[in-house]
Amino acid sequence: QVQLVESGGGAVQAGGSLRRSCAASGRTFSTYGMGWFRQAPGKGREFVAAISWSGGSTSYADSVQGRFTISRDNPKNTVYLQMNSLKPEDTAVYYCAQARNGFYTTLRSQREYAYWGQGTQVTVSS
Repeated sequence: QVQLVESGGGAVQAGGSLRRSCAASGRTFSTYGMGWFRQAPGKGREFVAAISWSGGSTSYADSVQGRFTISRDNPKNTVYLQMNSLKPEDTAVYYCAQARNGFYTTLRSQREYAYWGQGTQVTVSS
C-alpha cells in the first residue's frame, strides 16, 4: 500500500526557515504528481504547493509564492517543501499528498489526491 512519511517541521521564529520532507513508498513515485497542503486551527485544509510527476512544473498558493519552494528527488522517492521568510500566519499542520492518477501536471485540488501523509505541525512565533 502507499505510504507517505513526513519529517521536518517544528517551531521557528518569524523570518526563519524550515524544510519539510515526505518519503513515499508503494507506487512508482516518478509517475505521480505531489502536493503540500496545510490546515490552520479553525480553518479548512488549503493548497500550498504542487509539483508535476517529472518535477518540470510547479504551482504555489499566492500566500506562499516567492517564499516556499517545492521540489522532488525521484530516485529517493521524496518530495520537499523549503519554507523561507516564515510568518505567524503560516502556522498550521502541513500534509504532503500523492496524486490519484499519474502523469498529470500540477494539481491544486484536494480531490485530485488519493494518499496523504500523517501531517506535522509547523509553528511560527512572532
